[in-house]
Amino acid sequence: MAAQALDRIGALYAIEKEIRGLAAHERATTRQVRAGPLLESLREWLRHTLTRVSKKSALAKAIGYVLTRWTALTRYTSDGRIEIDNYAAERALRAVALGRKNYLFCGSDAGGERAAAIYSLIGTAKLNDLDPQAYLRYVIERIAEHPVNRVDELLPWHVADIMRDSNNIRLAA
Repeated sequence: MAAQALDRIGALYAIEKEIRGLAAHERATTRQVRAGPLLESLREWLRHTLTRVSKKSALAKAIGYVLTRWTALTRYTSDGRIEIDNYAAERALRAVALGRKNYLFCGSDAGGERAAAIYSLIGTAKLNDLDPQAYLRYVIERIAEHPVNRVDELLPWHVADIMRDSNNIRLAA
């Protein structure tokens, strides 16, 4: 039964692989046309499978979890901006989890807060396809002369927009 569920889920991920990089409205349309019927079939299969397994089994609990959260789990089909899973967020948090022991030695609460701010900037730079070292260099070179009430212009997503045509801070493709 688990293999059947994984095959069905794999078909959904195959659709995502095909539409990666398309505009949000194209992704939503494709998902509704192709993934919608697969999801409806999966839901019916889950309901049917739930009647065939022990109510106290781990599989029954997993199926119950999925069915009670069905609306949230399938929301991605109607909005092309939403990903099928939260892998990007988990990947971004991996650095925090790996470095947790190192953060104990920041020296003080203020040091910990500064480290958290720098880690956040570096992570956000990466999410915006910026080389973190080049991004920080770009900001440090400009921040002294930059108006404090416009500091948001130096955030990674704004810098990425400004530097779209320049290769000096973008990551290599």
